[in-house]
Amino acid sequence: MVESVANSTTDRTTNFRPSECWPTEFWHRLDDGRVQCDVCPRKCALREGQRGLCFVRGCEGGVIVLHTYGRSSGFCIDPIEKKPLNHFLPGTPVLSFGTAGCNLTCRFCQNWDMSKSREMDTLAAHASPEGIAAVAARHGCRSVAYTYNDPVIFLEYAGDTAEACRDLGIRNVAVTAGYVSAGARERFFAQMDAANVDLKAFTEDFYKRQCSASLAPVLETLEYLRSETTVWLELTTLLIPGQNDDDAELARMAEWVVGHLGPDVPMHFTAFHPDYKMRDVPPTPSATLTRARRIAMDHGVRYAYTGNVEDSEGGSTYCHACGHLLIERDWYRLGRWGLTAEGRCEVCGERCGGVFDAKPGTWGARRQPLPASEMGASAA
Repeated sequence: MVESVANSTTDRTTNFRPSECWPTEFWHRLDDGRVQCDVCPRKCALREGQRGLCFVRGCEGGVIVLHTYGRSSGFCIDPIEKKPLNHFLPGTPVLSFGTAGCNLTCRFCQNWDMSKSREMDTLAAHASPEGIAAVAARHGCRSVAYTYNDPVIFLEYAGDTAEACRDLGIRNVAVTAGYVSAGARERFFAQMDAANVDLKAFTEDFYKRQCSASLAPVLETLEYLRSETTVWLELTTLLIPGQNDDDAELARMAEWVVGHLGPDVPMHFTAFHPDYKMRDVPPTPSATLTRARRIAMDHGVRYAYTGNVEDSEGGSTYCHACGHLLIERDWYRLGRWGLTAEGRCEVCGERCGGVFDAKPGTWGARRQPLPASEMGASAA
């Protein structure tokens, strides 16, 4: 039977109990007796006791439930630049967490130990939405990031946490592949302030072969975010040698971004390392990232970055109008700051796209894991 919300949330901060079957919103019954999950384009049709491809949403009691509400794979305070977000509150700390499972099957997954997990013991930390928000506030985090695996599959947990964070003046960040259906998309992003969307490639063939998915819904998500919301948007593409690093493909991607999203949407090109089911492919050379950054800028992208490599120039922000150095970065550490309090170039006055404080944060490159006991509940 489905455990009721009321029974699960008598005291969501101090006596919080994660639910094995949290009721969800996006599903409908089919004529053949199955129940279809409508969170993502997969539209998994399930019989009683079955789970979807993501593994965390399943059919119990004739409805679709979430098995990971309140159950996390761990919590950590990161620099916001690690998400990566270079134009959203630079230098500030963000409390990051995820759960288990994923609705994509990427053979190159760099977080496969969590996103591909089919073991509930991966979820070692229990925490209520209010508990997460309180811990973020106590540590001075300006935002909470839903990351590591894709937060659209734990939409209800992320959404309740986002509401609790907003009550305390804390912003919300989604790190996602954007593979989400229209109704769930609207519900999920209504509670987010910034998003980094993983645009894995720019061909349907890549998405089909490497992710068992489709490019088109991701592009729909990007257009929705840019035209229908105020969510600050940045993009990341993990470049895999011989798979998605072709000059022509990169040029088409950049042209689409400028034409459909605008030139101010930052693009991050990051380095692949052999992992999961793609261990026979070599790491991405830093020259490939530099080439991709140049192609993007040559096609009108104002802010393009290299990632996962030591490249101060490729990681720093420059004024698109006069070329002045606006934000110097060395990995996740900020150096020179060339923005005015209004987010404009101190030399020519041109506005830099983004969400900026009058002064940068000072968190630096620290990574601070948090024990489960600090989240207001004991470990599993």
